[in-house]
Formats: sequence, C-alpha cells, structure tokens
Amino acid sequence: MFDVLIVGAGPIGLATGIEAKKAGLSYVIIEKGCLVNSLYNYPVNMTFFSTSERLEIGDVPFVSHNPRPTRQEALEYYRRVQTKWELNVQLFEKVEAVNREEGQEVSYTIQTSKGTYQARSIVVATGFFDFPNYMNIKGEELPKVKHYYDDPHLYAFTNVVVVGAANSSVDAALQTFRKGANVTMIIREQEISHRVKYWVKPDVENRIKEGSITAHFGANIEEIKEGSVIFRKENGEVEEIPNDFVLALTGYQPDFGFLKNIGIDLSDDEKMEPEHSKETYETNMPNIFLAGVICGGMITTTWFIENSREHADIVINQIKERIGKGKNVEISN
Repeated sequence: MFDVLIVGAGPIGLATGIEAKKAGLSYVIIEKGCLVNSLYNYPVNMTFFSTSERLEIGDVPFVSHNPRPTRQEALEYYRRVQTKWELNVQLFEKVEAVNREEGQEVSYTIQTSKGTYQARSIVVATGFFDFPNYMNIKGEELPKVKHYYDDPHLYAFTNVVVVGAANSSVDAALQTFRKGANVTMIIREQEISHRVKYWVKPDVENRIKEGSITAHFGANIEEIKEGSVIFRKENGEVEEIPNDFVLALTGYQPDFGFLKNIGIDLSDDEKMEPEHSKETYETNMPNIFLAGVICGGMITTTWFIENSREHADIVINQIKERIGKGKNVEISN
C-alpha cells in the first residue's frame, strides 16, 4: 500500500515524487512513456520561453548554454534530476483503471499494463501533449498530415501548409522555410498570436510581409487531398494549392477520458476544467489530486512548469497531514 501513486513522470510528476520522498511517504511514479515523455516529443529544435532557473526542481541547478534552454538541455537536466533523487519511477507502464476500495479509510486499486498497485492517494500529473485537437475535416487521416512537428529537414524543398499562428506553428513555419520549403500558413485568426515568443514574432511577421512565407488570415482548411489542400479565404473565396505536407499544429488537450473514468468531474463549458480545489488541488474524488498543466482543462496556456512547480509541495503537504493523522480524511463531493 503506497501512500501516494503519481501518474506521469513529467517535470511536475517528478517534482511531486521528490516532495513525497522528502516527506518520508511511500510512493511510486507511473509513466506510460519515457522519462519526461512530453518533452521528448517536443520539436527537435524547440527553445523554451522560460529561463532555465524557472524550470528547476528538486534543488538541482539547471545550467544552460543559451539565454533560454533547448529541448535537448531540458532532457539532460531532468535525467540528472532522476539520477540525483533516484525516484521510484516505472517507465513504459500505462495506468488503465482506478477503482476506489470500500472501507473505513479511502484507498484505491490501480491497474496498469504491467501490474496492480494499491495507494491511499493519487496525484494525476499527466499534462496534455498526447492528445491533439483535431480539425475534423476530410483528408485529415492522410499520412502527410502531422499533428506533431519534429525535424525541419524532412520538409526541405516541399510544399508545406502550417495550420495555426501560435508558438508551435510559427516555429514550424520559420524552420521549414529556412530548410527550403515553400510554406503557406492557414490562420483562422486575424493576426499572429500575441503569445508567440517575443523574439520570434517579428521574424515571422517580417517573413510574411516580404512574401517569403505566404499567410492567409481569417481562413480555414476545408479538405486535404493527396497532392493539394483546399481552403476558404476570409472573403469566401475557395482556393486549392499544391501540397506535400500539412502541419496541423492546432494545440493539444488532456486525456479527458482517463479523468472521467477515474471519477473526476469536468466543467460543462468549453474549458472542460477538472473539478478541484484551487487551494489544495484535490478533486471531487477524495484523495485524488491534480498537479501541473492538467488543472486548466482545455485552457492549456494557464499553467506551465514554472508556475505549477508549487503544486507538488502543496499536494504532498495535504497527503502528509492526512497520513500523519493516521487516517485519510474523506471530503464530501
């Protein structure tokens, strides 16, 4: 019987494990992929908006050779965190079911792809990067449509359509353009997002202004074909252009199915925010807590590593207090 089972070995999941270890609680971290799996799946050339010290956890210094750290530096850093703290992390193991056990104390049985665990409390720190927001248009299932951007070399000297105008889309447009791709941006909004990194935004705007990158604002893709893309412009005109790849970087969302299956309620508005206390991060399920970006539901621009690191300390303090009392305190839903 673990005091706490943590779902997700991203930065916040690791931070929660560190706090649990410091508190003397028995714990295990279950991760369906590799260590910091979401960061591993980031674009190869990605640069963080945050500075390195804002990404630190577990009192391990994060030294970067750049003004802002790269994906590769972050992977190396969180590996060093794991090496220092020797956390109990089970990798490539997926949580498949969570069942509440009846009794005087609240406890849960957790079924994974490799075994069964029991825990007095659970912390869900799964992030949101594994589930793309689909466009739901004809042809989206074609192999040339990518919802994750990897290495710009793949797209050299091809016709690329980039969907969206946030950080991921802008980075993909600029990087593939500089590898020789013919880039067209299809943007539903009227301008490049204000959230784009401030040192990148002028770059893409100037490339659009000079015509190096073609951008259609107020436009929507209507159909994707093997060799072309059909989209509707703001004035209602429909245009078809040659195309080899579509980078549909339209954002991502948490695994809402998993949250529902373990009994966590979601708000009935477009935010789909998981029900939880803003002070303790406990959900409507007793002794099941949230930590990290998953707290925001569909609004994935609220929480980041730098401002959700404190969730680990808050949640573990709650769990420690209840364990210290010799019992789990059940709250009313």
